[in-house]
Amino acid sequence: MKTLSTGNLRETCISSETIAQGGMLIVKRDQVTLPNGGKSQREYIVHPGAVIVVPLLDNGHLLLERQFRYALNQVFIELPAGKIDAGEAPLNTGKRELLEETGYSAKEWVSLGLQHPCIGYSNEVIHTYLARGLTLGKHQRDDDEAMEVFEMSLEKCLAAVQSGEITDGKTIIALFLTEKFLKPVP
Repeated sequence: MKTLSTGNLRETCISSETIAQGGMLIVKRDQVTLPNGGKSQREYIVHPGAVIVVPLLDNGHLLLERQFRYALNQVFIELPAGKIDAGEAPLNTGKRELLEETGYSAKEWVSLGLQHPCIGYSNEVIHTYLARGLTLGKHQRDDDEAMEVFEMSLEKCLAAVQSGEITDGKTIIALFLTEKFLKPVP
């Protein structure tokens, strides 16, 4: 059995075909050459990317949303988030989504990093931002968006993760990143 070094793990695309295309997602099937010279097939979803925002109120609480998600036929607790429009910078997406979904705008934006939620079958990247210095305006939700916005302390959010009340992966990661940013380990 041939041992691969970390510098020799890349697969190379031989051919690519689109097998489905919707309004936001594209499903691709590629034929690839493996690092050992063999051939294989990879199916994956092309995603435009997204942003998740951790809105921190002056009282120390976070703004969250309850929203129905059709694919799982369930209401979830999430942080504000949305897809990046073509040509849009991730920070601008965060500003737009925060205002659209909650009615808030923020004076300060801090990048908390990136997450790749589905590395086995999607190229999606989610940019995570902390938003501070919030000012309430009027939400600008799309006609097909229905949600309930509420606030909760970071401690209660983390407890809700442990109890299984918050199960959305991007929200969980964003909460952990926020905890580390706000309460760094000495």
